[in-house]
Amino acid sequence: MRNRLRTATIAGLTAAVMVFGLTVAVQPAQAQDEEYMAPRTAAGNPDLNGIWQAIGSAHHDIEPHAARFGPVVEMAALGAIPGGLGIVEGGEIPYTEEARAQQQENLQYWLERDPAAKCYMPGVPRATYMPYPFQLVQTPEYVLLAYEFASASRIVYMDRPDFVAPVDAWMGHNIGRWEGETLVIDVTAQVPDTWLDSSGNHHSNQMHVEERYTAISPNHLMYEATITDPETYTRPWTIKLPLYRPHRREHAVARVQVRRVRRGADVRAPAQGSGPDPGLPGQRRRLGPADRARAAPVAAGRHGADHGY
Repeated sequence: MRNRLRTATIAGLTAAVMVFGLTVAVQPAQAQDEEYMAPRTAAGNPDLNGIWQAIGSAHHDIEPHAARFGPVVEMAALGAIPGGLGIVEGGEIPYTEEARAQQQENLQYWLERDPAAKCYMPGVPRATYMPYPFQLVQTPEYVLLAYEFASASRIVYMDRPDFVAPVDAWMGHNIGRWEGETLVIDVTAQVPDTWLDSSGNHHSNQMHVEERYTAISPNHLMYEATITDPETYTRPWTIKLPLYRPHRREHAVARVQVRRVRRGADVRAPAQGSGPDPGLPGQRRRLGPADRARAAPVAAGRHGADHGY
């Protein structure tokens, strides 16, 4: 009895110390997030330049969801959809009744209908939380966002607030401004063909997205996007998630190599005796006419005019 009492007392004291320690550890981090100011560019704006990436399962479903089977049974656990808490503030997208029914139908046939499965540009905000890095480049007049997925990119006009979109586009029309520590981008004129994830969450061509990028540490951005679309939703709603700066250099290297191969610049040949894996270190070789002939149909199918690029 005495031993059990002693064990319970020790366990209780240990739990109390752990809770106190977590409280002390979390409070400075929260204060740092609130007080952090990013380094400045030559123009005096927060320096958000760099490569960033989201981590999580939001690209599968931005609403809270349990794990579920994937579309390819043969892949078993490797093809399963992981569960996630979602990134929608409040948990649920405020669809109209008809729009929710459309989302459920999209989900049932998502592999056939998902535009990203066909290598279309993902649109905004989906491009931000695809499981691939993207690069942000600032100048006083423009911000360039270049994505690894589908070689998508968009130019944000920072000094042309009255510039009207000439046409609807896959990555929308982007007008930016600074609000203190936050880069704010208004995205309009998106085609209605893009989805918000692989669970059939959709929008119309009336969607307006207000994005907010705020540095909360040297290696983290807080990303928020408020979405308004009166044809699809009953009210504006917001998603929120952190973005991380990768510490491994190969994120940038892999992106450059992929783009060079897509452009037909060169490929890496395996070293002698290293086997057929083209990813192993070795000598470079120029693409010959036969290589380009084989690559042309693939390039046209993935990045041609039929995909709205």
